[in-house]
Amino acid sequence: MAWLLARSSDRDMLPLAITLLAIVAPSLGQWDPNVSNGQVIVHLFEWPWGDIARECEDFLGPKGFGGVQVSPVNENVVVHQGNVNRPWWERYQPVSYMLTTRSGDEAAFQDMVTRCNNVGVRIYVDAVINHMSGGWPQGTVGTGGSSFDSGSQSYPGVPFSGFDFNDANCNTASGNIENYGDANQVRNCKLVGLNDLNQGSDYVRGKIIEFMNRLIGFGVAGFRVDASKHMWPGDMQAIFDSLDNLRNDVFGANARAFIFQEVIDLGGEAISAEEYVGNGRVTEFRYGKFLGEAFRGNNQLKWLSDFGEGWGMTDRANALVFIDNHDNQRGHGAGGDMILTFRVDRLYKMGTAYMLAWPYGFTRIMSSYYWDQNIVDGQDQNDWIGPPMDGNENIIGATINADGTCGGGWICEHRWRQITNMVEFRNVAHGTDMNDWWDNGSNQIAFCRGNKGFIAINGDGSDLTQTLQTCLSAGTYCDVISGGLENGSCTGKSVTVNADGTAYIELLTSEMDGVLAIHANSKQ
Repeated sequence: MAWLLARSSDRDMLPLAITLLAIVAPSLGQWDPNVSNGQVIVHLFEWPWGDIARECEDFLGPKGFGGVQVSPVNENVVVHQGNVNRPWWERYQPVSYMLTTRSGDEAAFQDMVTRCNNVGVRIYVDAVINHMSGGWPQGTVGTGGSSFDSGSQSYPGVPFSGFDFNDANCNTASGNIENYGDANQVRNCKLVGLNDLNQGSDYVRGKIIEFMNRLIGFGVAGFRVDASKHMWPGDMQAIFDSLDNLRNDVFGANARAFIFQEVIDLGGEAISAEEYVGNGRVTEFRYGKFLGEAFRGNNQLKWLSDFGEGWGMTDRANALVFIDNHDNQRGHGAGGDMILTFRVDRLYKMGTAYMLAWPYGFTRIMSSYYWDQNIVDGQDQNDWIGPPMDGNENIIGATINADGTCGGGWICEHRWRQITNMVEFRNVAHGTDMNDWWDNGSNQIAFCRGNKGFIAINGDGSDLTQTLQTCLSAGTYCDVISGGLENGSCTGKSVTVNADGTAYIELLTSEMDGVLAIHANSKQ
């Protein structure tokens, strides 16, 4: 299948290549998240490895989370910005594949993977394989002590040299991407000055495969592939096809790494997400943008009745979906000011509840830390600020408050009751589709998930007071948004379902949350 490894000279063959790959690839299993515990993963952005291990054992496993996306694991540039903090984006400028970062060393990483797997929580690595660092002077040292010279493209810690980069394949005067309407530029030129690796090279592929296989050997379940849009799909397929199977003792025989590729596609550019679905899932950026527009009032919730493919998004089996991510919550990437974040917490909980109740894609929750914004001309000048750190630049992990929320500058959206409890809703409803949709012709909506769950959302300025079909068996159910079922009693609101499956549903505008949700496991 060497003809599939297309470069710029034969890019017109890519649609045919992707079609054929989509036919043969199901045997590779790169769409399967390999979860054993649940149907939701959380991005613990910039968390130290030891803290993630404890969170798997103490919270994520018991609460039914399926996995964790971790920050990049390999050695990166050390950046001091304003003598105040280290920027989060330094993690996206690799200098070697040594497993040493601010989150910990190789031993700590391996221990985390083992401990999380032991409680059924999978680990997905954010793999930065498109590029190395940007412009840093000769002799600069990375987080693992490796020196490098970005100007001569010398990275002895790998090793990579100038022969391993795409300069000869880039057709711009600056060497950077200058026109996103030119697919060749997007894939062969530098993204914001980052030295662009040539994945068409057998040597480069070999080093990337070696790096990813080491992580597979430690027990990771898959990879979020950074900047996938900036690599040729055929080159990526050659790399993924060469990866080892996942560990038999953890995942069973012949399991393949879960692949989800960062492809920002809002339409209108030369590259589309559909070109990458032959390799695995893609990050569906339109999902969070469209939901943000709806919940912020720029569209009506009633139109969400066919959300997904009906809105022009990729097939649900190929999509990884999210409300926000570490880029667009800072105004980068896609979605602009429509993206919902922790800063609009009520709307954020509503949008997340809809996502976790709606049967489309594989879902990821963001878990953030706080930073003070400084908005100038619509742009946050503090969007670079990294996680809380001590005087020695070590990350200070989250503290856990008595009520289960986080302190120490960490937001921990995944620990918000309204979000945590909807993770169980999604697990319970898994395998069912949406049915019995209801709306008031505007911004009050409700629907069932088979006979497993029911959700109602009030985005109107008026109270929701309706008798609605819940599709559940008769009985009393605990609303998992205002509280939950504990020791046989409801800690929040309760809903009485009649013999015909109907129930009186009340969501007042004066309530803290604009959502009510019940499911089979919340029955008293």
